[in-house]
Amino acid sequence: MKEPLAARLRPQSLSDVCGQQHLLAPGKVFRKTIDSGTVPNMIFYGPSGVGKTTVARIIAERSGMTLHKLNGTSCGTSDIKAVLSDIGTWSGSNGILLYLDEIQYLNKKQQQSLLECIEDGSVTLIASTTENPYFYIYNALISRCTVFEFKSLQTQDVVQGLQNAIKKIENEEGQPIQIEQDALEYLAQSAGGDMRKALGGLEFAVTAAEVADGEKKITLDMIQQVTRRTAMRYDRDGDDHYDILSAYQKSMRGSDPDAALHYLARLLEAGDLVSACRRLMVCACEDVGLAYPQIIPIVKAAVDAANMLGLPEARIPLADAVILVATSPKSNGGEAAIDAALADVRAGRTGPIPRQLQNKHFDGEDALIKGQHYKYPHSYPNHWVEQQYLPDVLVGTQYYHYGENKNEQAARAYWERVKNK
Repeated sequence: MKEPLAARLRPQSLSDVCGQQHLLAPGKVFRKTIDSGTVPNMIFYGPSGVGKTTVARIIAERSGMTLHKLNGTSCGTSDIKAVLSDIGTWSGSNGILLYLDEIQYLNKKQQQSLLECIEDGSVTLIASTTENPYFYIYNALISRCTVFEFKSLQTQDVVQGLQNAIKKIENEEGQPIQIEQDALEYLAQSAGGDMRKALGGLEFAVTAAEVADGEKKITLDMIQQVTRRTAMRYDRDGDDHYDILSAYQKSMRGSDPDAALHYLARLLEAGDLVSACRRLMVCACEDVGLAYPQIIPIVKAAVDAANMLGLPEARIPLADAVILVATSPKSNGGEAAIDAALADVRAGRTGPIPRQLQNKHFDGEDALIKGQHYKYPHSYPNHWVEQQYLPDVLVGTQYYHYGENKNEQAARAYWERVKNK
């Protein structure tokens, strides 16, 4: 059975790895440590197809230690015990290196079983994960390892990897391959920083390419046919999902409609209409809020229309609403006010409700002050009268502060005039 192109092209040295120069460039701490022959316990964190497994394999092969490979998606406690059984044996005399891919799929007990042997150095661990290790890996295990982040590859890194791959295929098949420059760049961009994905698309195109004038020719049209809808990383339970949502909301909050539309497009292309609508509604309330309070029913109407229409037509009302939110004046006064009030309540700063606000109209025999003495605001000029509303322990507390926008300043001027301040 023929190995996939990505497997046949795995670099044999750190210098051959495309990308990750923040770790692998000469002089970087990571590179100098590995070149010194020291292999510490490490966790590689980053998206798929960016070189985590490749770098781990190169390190393992240079270490001289007995290498064991496990994958968290398929291994169990018995597999981990089998690795640990090599401790103290002749086969493990030079040390044991365990490469554990997708470690986030191991449960807490399985991860804990590695602690002692990592602590005493009888096993060196190199683990990799596509999820944030601080959320998915047991804290005691993280404290014994150094976490290195692997980043999505830049387009030029993927182009270099594809060029290397084409040379490899030409040597294997003994036949020249011509690929249009536009096709090469399109393939690199469509991979979304995932070298494995790019190589898979290339291999597919090479297999389908026709021979003309003694060489295989790959056109832009061929690449577009094998790369549709592959450019975006998206896992509704993974870090990429939350990164896109965060960027989507922060772009609206930051009043950048172009960036907000870009992230909306990524959500819609992934079919995640629910998240796109929810974050849009949150942003209208949290980030525009009192600066333009009419925006809340407007955005709600757009969200309702989007859900009624469904995709692809839902993109139209959502785009209108996203642009409106991004270009509207901003105020987080409402959010800040309720958060401050909640902080007091959670801290126990409450106290009895003032007598004049209570929902009872008679006094018990033990009441020191008889009568409710509630003043009905509508019986006074401008429908306002001064009286105490906060509990005694909170008198004078101010949760809400008027924003600098036109709408809130108008409200402030009105009430200052009414209250004669």
